[in-house]
Amino acid sequence: MKFEHKSDATFSFLLEIARDEIERTRERLPDQLRTALNKVALVLEEFPSPAHEADGIARDQLGLFDGSDATDPTSPQMSRIVLWLGNHWEMCGGVESGFREEVGITFLHELGHYLGLNEEDISERGLE
Repeated sequence: MKFEHKSDATFSFLLEIARDEIERTRERLPDQLRTALNKVALVLEEFPSPAHEADGIARDQLGLFDGSDATDPTSPQMSRIVLWLGNHWEMCGGVESGFREEVGITFLHELGHYLGLNEEDISERGLE
């Protein structure tokens, strides 16, 4: 899995915690899913950009899957999972344990979309 992020010292603390939690979550996945993550870029940002908002992304959205899912191996572009860490932090009231939990859930939720699961499938797995 490739980590990408905007370099901004104001949320480096959140980046550190999120990376740690994502790695912990990733390590608990079966080998096949960990391998699938090699084809997905993980982008960690503070908040959705104005361009995202113009595309219909809510200002308080937690994550996004962007690209072709794993069922379409012909796509030439790498798919992305985007997590907005500032929104996670605000949603959890600045509580680190809540932040970690929500980052892990959102990461798995967006991974589910990459694997071709719809919202109902994801909900059935408790990843909402």
